[in-house]
Amino acid sequence: MTDELSSQLDSLHRSTFDYFWSGSHPESGLPRDRMRADGLPIHEITSISGVGFGFLSLIVGVHRTWITRRDAIARAGRMLESLAAVKRFHGAFPHFVNASSGKTLPFAKFDDGGDLVETALLVQALICVREFFGGQTSAEIELRRSIEEIVETVEWNWFARGKTGPLFWHWSPRYAWSKNLPIAGWNEALVCYVLAAGSTAHPVGRETYHSGWARDGAIRNGSSYFGVRLPLGEPFGGPLFLSHYSFCTLDPRGLGDAYCSDYLEQVHAHCLINYRYCRTRYAGEAGWGLSACDGPKGYLVNSPTDDHGIISTTAALSSMPFLPQRARQAALRFLRWHGG
Repeated sequence: MTDELSSQLDSLHRSTFDYFWSGSHPESGLPRDRMRADGLPIHEITSISGVGFGFLSLIVGVHRTWITRRDAIARAGRMLESLAAVKRFHGAFPHFVNASSGKTLPFAKFDDGGDLVETALLVQALICVREFFGGQTSAEIELRRSIEEIVETVEWNWFARGKTGPLFWHWSPRYAWSKNLPIAGWNEALVCYVLAAGSTAHPVGRETYHSGWARDGAIRNGSSYFGVRLPLGEPFGGPLFLSHYSFCTLDPRGLGDAYCSDYLEQVHAHCLINYRYCRTRYAGEAGWGLSACDGPKGYLVNSPTDDHGIISTTAALSSMPFLPQRARQAALRFLRWHGG
């Protein structure tokens, strides 16, 4: 990597960190779901998964020496205090909350209660924060205590509805299970089943994993796309965030089950298929990546089988651990777009 590219990537990393550090609500510390390009807030809506990514950014900030360990602990403590004011539903957080008050904001019809996947994407980050700030100072001990109060009280097994079937995504005190959406793979929710299986207080059994995540084997794919075999999931793999969110914390190397012996193979294949599709569809462009993002007509989920002609910059950049050279090439192209 050239010094110029390295410097540009460092600047990109830092600006991404600053989205969470400088763009969060000044009182609650919770990151806003969206910001304008000039850094001003669009609204005061926070997604719980976004809060999880905000916690992970604190670890990166300390590691890169952009912030001090003391400042990161203070911000994490403030965020945890804000989360303590959020209403939970059998331990699960809602999808959206007000960034200032913590009040639940309905996400969609029948979805004004607990969102188990959003909660899992928060909990995975909290576990990392708990391990990273493992010192014996009073601030770190209190931080870990606050995290335990969240991690250990998520009623994962309750979201299996008392059965050995799948976990369910939503529950509302007003609409109960009306959303009726099982959490079934391949998607971004692998960590949900990992956390549920590993819970000490509210675990699920192996039957829930096999019938829910794996859909009794229907999760298997095995076909090839653009010369790449895809072990799991829908044709062409779907939008790339399906392979990114859980692996913010899970290490796919050596991770496997009865349906996929190596999850690194799955994630690598998914990213490579997406790359090759984009190179075929958008010939001559080094930028690539289809995922969920905002576009000219608002928020859309883009994939090779549902292509709206929108390249999501986060798709290629988040593939850096799996396709480093191609992701760097995309980053350079995106930076040139910005400069042009």
